[in-house]
Amino acid sequence: MLVRRGDTLMVGGFGLVGKPLTLVSALSDNPDATDLTVISNNLGEPGVGLGALLAQGRITKAIGSFFTSNPDVVAAHAEGRLEVELTPQGTMAEAIRAGGAGIAAFYVRTGVGTKLAEGHEVREFDGVPHLLWRALRANVALIRAARADELGNLVYDKTARNFNPDMATAADLVIAEVDQIVPVGALDPEAIVTPHVLVDRLVLAHNRDDASDG
Repeated sequence: MLVRRGDTLMVGGFGLVGKPLTLVSALSDNPDATDLTVISNNLGEPGVGLGALLAQGRITKAIGSFFTSNPDVVAAHAEGRLEVELTPQGTMAEAIRAGGAGIAAFYVRTGVGTKLAEGHEVREFDGVPHLLWRALRANVALIRAARADELGNLVYDKTARNFNPDMATAADLVIAEVDQIVPVGALDPEAIVTPHVLVDRLVLAHNRDDASDG
């Protein structure tokens, strides 16, 4: 199994837009995919996507920006079944990018003077306080793209190009769900966002008639 107990898992997408739902659904059939830390903008919707994994008790910690769209997340956190690390959306995007670039941590103004500052080093630059925020990396990244060639070069569609490209750089193993796999040379080189050297596995989406941008 590619996802194991206790893994940290990055999952691309914003809400259900650009989310690798085929890959997320497959985790339900993997008994080892439990006690997971999930880095994602949110945890799906009740019973859908990552929301289904949460309902199965597979997720123990969530790092993300927008969890209140799924009331199950709020309930699980209130009941002590889920640890939540709330991260401002732009900070989270930069933390993932930094993780892929080999940058251990960075300073940012966002969150200064709020509860989000708890546990973070504060340093002033030009008289302005900044928080030290650690980069994010994962054991496995599940990402969503529109098309891939047989090597694994990826092209994204519209807003599916959200967290997906950065997550492809910040995990030990990258699995890409795509609508279509084409021969090498069929993709416009200028349209390729994620090069094949970053992609370890390709999986065809089950509902390929649905647009990958949602």
